[in-house]
Amino acid sequence: MEKKEYSMELGGRTLSATFTDLADQASGSVIMKYGETVVLVTAVMSSREKEGQAWFPLTVDYEEKYYAAGKILGGRFMKREGRPSDEAVLSGRIIDRTIRPLFDQSMRREIHVVAIVLSIDADNDPAPLAVIGASLALSTSHIPWNGPVSAIKVAELTDGTLAINAPYGENDRKYNILACGKDGNINMVECDAKEAPNANIAAGFQKASEEIEKIQEWQKSIIAERGVEKEVVATAELAEGAEELFASEIAADLRDAAFSNGEKANAAIAPLEDKWKEIYLEKFPEGNVEAARHYFEVQTDAIVHKEALLNNLRVDGRAMDQLRKIESEAGGLSNVVHGVGTFYRGGTHVLTLLTLGGPDDAQLLEGMEVRGTKHFMHHYNFPPFSVGEAGRMGGFNRRAIGHGALAEKALEATLPDREEFPYTIRLVSESTASNGSTSMGSVCASSLALMDGGVPIKRPTAGIAMGLMMDESDPSNYKVLTDIQGPEDHYGDMDFKVAGTTEGVTAIQMDVKVSGVPIPVLVEALEAAQKARLQILDVITTAIPEPRADLAPSAPRIISTSIDPEEIGTVIGSGGKTIKKIQEETGAEISIEEDGRVYVTGEAEGAQKALAMVEEIVHKYKVGEKFEATVDKILDFGAVVKIGYFGEGLVHISEIAPFRIESMEGVLEVGEKVNVAVKELDDKFRPRFSIKMVNPDFAEKKGLKPAPRPEGNSGQGSRGRYNGGHNGNRERRPRNNGDR
Repeated sequence: MEKKEYSMELGGRTLSATFTDLADQASGSVIMKYGETVVLVTAVMSSREKEGQAWFPLTVDYEEKYYAAGKILGGRFMKREGRPSDEAVLSGRIIDRTIRPLFDQSMRREIHVVAIVLSIDADNDPAPLAVIGASLALSTSHIPWNGPVSAIKVAELTDGTLAINAPYGENDRKYNILACGKDGNINMVECDAKEAPNANIAAGFQKASEEIEKIQEWQKSIIAERGVEKEVVATAELAEGAEELFASEIAADLRDAAFSNGEKANAAIAPLEDKWKEIYLEKFPEGNVEAARHYFEVQTDAIVHKEALLNNLRVDGRAMDQLRKIESEAGGLSNVVHGVGTFYRGGTHVLTLLTLGGPDDAQLLEGMEVRGTKHFMHHYNFPPFSVGEAGRMGGFNRRAIGHGALAEKALEATLPDREEFPYTIRLVSESTASNGSTSMGSVCASSLALMDGGVPIKRPTAGIAMGLMMDESDPSNYKVLTDIQGPEDHYGDMDFKVAGTTEGVTAIQMDVKVSGVPIPVLVEALEAAQKARLQILDVITTAIPEPRADLAPSAPRIISTSIDPEEIGTVIGSGGKTIKKIQEETGAEISIEEDGRVYVTGEAEGAQKALAMVEEIVHKYKVGEKFEATVDKILDFGAVVKIGYFGEGLVHISEIAPFRIESMEGVLEVGEKVNVAVKELDDKFRPRFSIKMVNPDFAEKKGLKPAPRPEGNSGQGSRGRYNGGHNGNRERRPRNNGDR
């Protein structure tokens, strides 16, 4: 067994890379360790081109393993790992978005990067570890790649300090940034924040870049020792004379298509690509059509860049910092759904619908990284008709999961605390028309839906996608674009999505098509994004200034109380019998948390009734407390009375009148309403009631007469004891004291 380990100190812990022959059939492999989090990363390049492939065929798989958490997880009947969790999909996207720009996009050899999490501790996130592992696996292999690249997490703590790779899962932070990059530039960002100012985010970028360069130097020393010669991968070449053909037949029309059709530029460009491939094959029957298609992409990219950099010209003629037309609407769809938001930004249209549920509607999570319950969900759909195509509906893909998670992260910072608003919240954004950044459109439409539904958010959130046209040979020559659309997204160098409120940033996600973006450019984009965000928020708050005062009539109502945790079992009852009875009688759902908080969800009347039943079960009676009771059963020595739904106790015959009663015959009737007071509590704190305490004239009004006192009997005669309480029927045992 061959093995060599390299290590460095990072954030007060040891980062190590171990090269072994464990996966020696792969083109490159490494085992990364940080704390007790361990990830095996492999990279493989196929030996031949993928036929008919129209883009660079990179696949990244991030594999979660239950054993990594030291637990046997899964369902009762399935203990094998199933489809990737959302967390696994998002981690795989992070790796993909980081390494993809560093490949020659004209390659058609399949590249497969696999990250398998072998162990995970409570403090260290495997995602940045997997990025560094992918970089080392690729860089030490024969696969051509413009690495290395590194990843780091930076958090601003509540005291204002910046922490490197702060313990995984902690939430006492102003923001969390996961940044990847090289050569002082950033090429991938994921950020969630609690309305952080731009300056704070910029400081985080700078700190991340400094730490990244330390990891880069470490990687380079390993690569210098272990790296092998890179394979020269042949790419398809244009036929001789093809460039001249393109210049004479396509170039002028391409420029007109890109800059004369506004938001329809993509639709105008597509037919020209078909025309180019057709005339190329006519002229060069043996030519490679994929080489022709790639050349078309390169030339379109060059035209879009040239006009932006030299002439300040965008494809739809807008100024660099100008938004497209913004429109928004809250509600107006149906009285069945709980909240609706409709948001237009130019040709991007998003419809978001809100559903509210009780605490038990929360999503249960049981995975390698995340376990527990999730009370806020945002889901994103991108049907093919949104881009004018016919295609398959249903299911999910990485893009949909990624966009849904980004909007969810952006909105979470302004949600009310669960103590204030204990509902489970689900938002679904339907991208009905797409021409640039439906994910940020989803953030805006979701804010509208939340406010329309009466969710008491702190303030609305909006998002915008910023773009970049940059001369890679001279990075100082660039243009930042606000609100990118169509060709600017496809051919531009950066997709920098920023969401936030009037107070600050709540989420950022960045992808690039270049090797990286200088931090000053990102800071400039942050400032431009804030300007655009405030304009969008003005439109949103014009449509609906604040959350509606009440929930939609169709939304369930949640009321709550707190009980002693020791009483939880009493409310649930044996085998859940008591709580099931309450739910069946009221139609409400009852959720009880470990700390004793009880949430009742249902229609207003049913919820109130269910809450009253719960409170009766746990009610602690006090001597002198008064109630209206219903006679439930007549006994020889008194009567059993019921209080409300569950409470009951004995009224002894001696507590009915201020004089001795001989018999219960004719004194009370089953179903009769009587006022009672608690006379005393037994040794188990169960109540014994008295009628005469609260109504001394009861016997007289009933026409009762004192019974003659038996000779030689100084007591009340026959007495009895009722071992009853407030938790259902219990044994009733008469006690006869006899003559004393």
